[in-house]
Amino acid sequence: MDSMDDVGALVTGALAARTLDHPGHAPAHNDAHHLQGHDCANCGTPLTGDYCHACGQAAHLHRDITGFAHDVLHGVFHFEGKFWSTLPMLAFQPGRLTRRYIDGERAKFVTPMAMFLFSVFLMFVVVSNVPGWFSPSDIEAKAPNVEAARQDLASSIDKGQDEVDRLTAERATVLKAGGDTASIDEKLSEARNELRGLRIAERFVPGKAADAGKLPVSSSVLGMDAKDGAGAWLQQKIDHARENPKLLFYKMKSSGYKYSWALIPMSLPFLWVMFAWRRRFGLYDHAVFATYSIAFMSLLMVVLTLVGWTFGGFGRTLAWSALFIMPPVHMYKQLRHGYALRRFSALWRTVALLHVVSFTSLAFFLMLLSLGLTD
Repeated sequence: MDSMDDVGALVTGALAARTLDHPGHAPAHNDAHHLQGHDCANCGTPLTGDYCHACGQAAHLHRDITGFAHDVLHGVFHFEGKFWSTLPMLAFQPGRLTRRYIDGERAKFVTPMAMFLFSVFLMFVVVSNVPGWFSPSDIEAKAPNVEAARQDLASSIDKGQDEVDRLTAERATVLKAGGDTASIDEKLSEARNELRGLRIAERFVPGKAADAGKLPVSSSVLGMDAKDGAGAWLQQKIDHARENPKLLFYKMKSSGYKYSWALIPMSLPFLWVMFAWRRRFGLYDHAVFATYSIAFMSLLMVVLTLVGWTFGGFGRTLAWSALFIMPPVHMYKQLRHGYALRRFSALWRTVALLHVVSFTSLAFFLMLLSLGLTD
């Protein structure tokens, strides 16, 4: 399916979701989540039909993963005027926002996916355009520095080799005279190790195509021959990336925006394991939690980037400090109130979630790197 077909399918699905969510569509009365005869979950008004006559929310409330997919399509095209009621709670009461949305107060708040799409788009726009961040223009501006670093490294390697040769000759002289070589042997070992490290580092410095004849790591470490088969294909891709890092960065940035949604399904299995013995929480609950959490982190990056850019050195110090403090605090509050946990239960899950975030972030980066190299 080409891009136009994808757009057409997405629009058709969104229109279908809009039709299903429209007041003219009556939900099935035998559905397990149909609340007719009860109070409206959003405003508390007694229900007399398929929709609340006070606020308009449907009596039918989905709490399964297919319902979450419906919210995805609806959120893409219908970012309604609930932003300012959602944003303060997302920042300061994320757990209560998550629980209230899951429990039925959905006419008041922006859907998790709509907030996610908005925040990710805003983050990529800000991070890509605010000075001081790593961008393709930075690569071009720093190219002379890379070449200078390569020359300095080559000079250090020559000096290191001269030192090894000198110590080797000195050792031979002492050994011939019957003297003790222990001191020289120690110095020679250190010189050889330093020279070996410099030569390994040289492979990672971008250079001309003629200098890029080897993989940054030995092909034997990768378990393949770099001269043919998969090794040759991988070496070719890496060589192209070393010759044109600007293109690699652009591909990774584009893929990061297009596939940022992958962070949600990557997080769900870990959240499910953390609450495996609590059957009241399903995948829908975890999906709402993860989506709101990622949306907040994206908005936090936007704010901290602007703070660092606006206030200079002090702003950058403040931004880095906040980057290490605010995410764990936000996760703790969202876990505790979103899942109605006690302090200790929320605390150990916060620690576990920080490890999950580290793993999923690394996996996502490797995915982007793979897409950038193979695209």
